[in-house]
Amino acid sequence: MGLLSPWWLAGLLAVGLPVWLHLLQQHKMDPLRFPSLQFFERRTQSSVKHRRLKYLLLFALRALMLVLLALLFAQPFLRRDMASSGGARHVLFVVDNSFSMRSGDGLDRVKRQASSAIDSLSTANSAQVLSLSGGMSVLTQPSKDKAELKAAVAAIRQADGRSAFTEIARAAKTAGETLKVPVEVQFFSDLQQSSMPTSFAELRLPPNTTLVIPAAAPAATANFTVETVAAPTTVSEPAKARLLATVAGFGTPAADKTVSLVVNGKTLQTKPVKLAAGGRASVEFIGLDASYGWNRGEVRIDGGDSLAADDTFRFSFERADPRKVLFLHEPGRTRAAVYFRAALEAGAESLFALEPMAVNEAANVAPSRYSLVVLSDVASLPAQLEDALKKYIAAGGGVWIAAGATMASRGTVPLTGAKVIESRYAGRGEERFFTPGGFDLTHPAVAKANKWEGVRFYQAIKVDAAKARVLAKLSDDTPLLTEVRSGEGRILFFASAFDNVANDFPLHPTFVPFVEQSARYLAGIDARQATVQAGSFLELRQAGSKLGAAVDVLNPKGERALDLRASSTAETLRLTDEGYWEVARQNGQRQLIAVNADRGESNLTPMPAESADLWKRTGEAGVAGDGASTIEQKPQSFWWYLALLLLLTALVESFVASRYLEPQEAV
Repeated sequence: MGLLSPWWLAGLLAVGLPVWLHLLQQHKMDPLRFPSLQFFERRTQSSVKHRRLKYLLLFALRALMLVLLALLFAQPFLRRDMASSGGARHVLFVVDNSFSMRSGDGLDRVKRQASSAIDSLSTANSAQVLSLSGGMSVLTQPSKDKAELKAAVAAIRQADGRSAFTEIARAAKTAGETLKVPVEVQFFSDLQQSSMPTSFAELRLPPNTTLVIPAAAPAATANFTVETVAAPTTVSEPAKARLLATVAGFGTPAADKTVSLVVNGKTLQTKPVKLAAGGRASVEFIGLDASYGWNRGEVRIDGGDSLAADDTFRFSFERADPRKVLFLHEPGRTRAAVYFRAALEAGAESLFALEPMAVNEAANVAPSRYSLVVLSDVASLPAQLEDALKKYIAAGGGVWIAAGATMASRGTVPLTGAKVIESRYAGRGEERFFTPGGFDLTHPAVAKANKWEGVRFYQAIKVDAAKARVLAKLSDDTPLLTEVRSGEGRILFFASAFDNVANDFPLHPTFVPFVEQSARYLAGIDARQATVQAGSFLELRQAGSKLGAAVDVLNPKGERALDLRASSTAETLRLTDEGYWEVARQNGQRQLIAVNADRGESNLTPMPAESADLWKRTGEAGVAGDGASTIEQKPQSFWWYLALLLLLTALVESFVASRYLEPQEAV
């Protein structure tokens, strides 16, 4: 028992009030007239009789009222464990249908166990059926209908997500807080160790939770898998394309395996690989003979283990000619185009082909023919071209703007309308130039920039960057590289030129990765997810976009993954199943995404028995992650009973007082 506000017990001192009323105030001396006192003997009269309490029942009732009132304000409570109070409980039947349950008859086995457990469900208990794969899915509402619960178990299908045992505690906590009864979790799984969190404390079950794990049948734990594949997303020269695959064994003996590269169902290359016991090995393939457009690729190993689904790793890539880049410049100023072309061609892959063009000749050019457009210190744009570029950006295109003295004279930046505040100049003498800094290394354009060490800037244009994301700054805090989003597209603004006059950047090795990565980013090459894990989210449109252009998505079964409304409004889509997902956008862009299960599911080693036992005890006895006892009892207040007793006492006191203290009639 305890008190939430123990200081209110000081109110018990008020019990002295009825004592004063019933003792000191009851002895009254009424004077009597008497003719003479000379014959009376002087003596002291005892007052003990007069100090005796009168109306004992009334006194007791009044004292009790004050005691109850003080206790009521002190808010007493009892510490009780709900589980110890008996009664009904809520049962969660959790079936693991993650990727690892594809091993042997894993899923069918646990479904049989769950159905048998439902048959044994007490009529006093309610229950729910849940499945665990890439998160917890609630399949039924609380119910006592065994037929409904068994039908839900029978409907569970194999999924490709990864199980996380921390979801068990969350589901139990939600059920306990919602239904206000003790919770029992019956978990049917292969209990693979890789599904445990890094900290055992995260598995801790809430109080009043019982975890039941039926005995699992011995399962084969040795498993070979294709763990990763590093393949290019875009291929322009198939003969030079390189692909690196990693093959792993979990709990396996040393073995010789055969690894095959398959593209569009055709085996292109086959290589042997030696694996040490429980080890890994890498295999490199050179050359991807494929047709133009998107292609489906696979890396396979010869099977033989119980989990054959992870013996194949899918990837996708697009074969295309080098992407065209429109490079617009002022007439006669071609120096920047020379350096920009050299940087693009020096990249690891020949993904781009530069087309320089004077801006006064580009009035009728269609930007949609190009992967990205570069404005190199352009003062102004033809009205027709400017309108076309704005539509191009709104539909998802990328534009790169480089500033110089010509743009500074205009006063505003084309397309963005940002105001040019001033031009910043620095001499070429020692320590008088600007240096770059303040990089946002989370952005792809500067992630591999190596902080542009040794680069000197002699001229930069300072613009209003209030609505832009600043990616890099100069030493005087002038924004050097910023990004602006517009519709579905993006604009990079570089506050200096691409020549070697405003800076010496083109003469440094870091210029090549900067140009290459920025071009890839603006062209949307890296943004296109080609190979992802099951459960990843596909970005259909930018958050907050007002465009209603539909995005058509086909799942691996060839079915539409989105209805008509969702295809026009949804911002993301979760890719749940292994296989190839096809994406088509109204601007003509197509995409093929290869989805593979998380290879953490390929490690079939079960958790140790002692870990499972400790996990069970965390809910039944409040055991913490380190094994120490932390029994928690829920405080239960009984103020309502005190208030009711106080009301009854007040009523009785009123009745008794009226009987004792009413005026007596004269006889």
